[in-house]
Amino acid sequence: MDESRRPEQSADPLGAIRNVVLLHGIWSHGVGMFVIRRQLEREYGARVSFFNYPSIRGSLDSNARALKRFIDRSGLDAVHLVGHSLGGVVALRMLATHPDAPPGRLVCLGSPLTGSRAAEFLKATDWGEGLLGSTLPAGVLHESANEWGTHVCAEREVGIIAGNVPLGVGRIVTDFGGPSDGTVAVSETELAGARDHLVMPVSHRGMILSRRVADQAWSFLKRGEFLRETD
Repeated sequence: MDESRRPEQSADPLGAIRNVVLLHGIWSHGVGMFVIRRQLEREYGARVSFFNYPSIRGSLDSNARALKRFIDRSGLDAVHLVGHSLGGVVALRMLATHPDAPPGRLVCLGSPLTGSRAAEFLKATDWGEGLLGSTLPAGVLHESANEWGTHVCAEREVGIIAGNVPLGVGRIVTDFGGPSDGTVAVSETELAGARDHLVMPVSHRGMILSRRVADQAWSFLKRGEFLRETD
């Protein structure tokens, strides 16, 4: 990364946190976020770990509890969280239900926080409900994060990155009614009270393969805000 674009060091105690836990999305695994892990480790010296959870078999709250146990077993007294898609929902749920979680910031990457048109379509089909499992419907469809998770924003800093390159199966099955990353609409990534929201030229899958997205995520983890052209 260009040294002139490197996030500034901050006196903010949260900015001194080096521990980062990455959470994958539905139908995925932590290793799919290897580009972000490598960028955070090599460029910024972060100590990064993957949290793998059963996105289909597990429930929303059981996965949230498992994340809290994972952090507790790691012995981390402060940790940042970065979740892609459903991973951001799980991370937010953990913070919403475990206010005693260690301090740190949260970055959601393409997470459906106000619902999901694509998931609604799948749930309505004979075969789609099984594909979705129970975590996504509970945290996105039955009640969205804007109904159960906004109080987290009063206690912690949450940053959101959305993509506007529409490459994904979602655009085949639904009309997003506006910009999307091909799976999640930009409007579906909004969360009332979030500290910052950034739209980048990436697709839903492409955002976890982008070093620029990793750089922006680190900027928020360090500063509580994303880099802008005027920074």
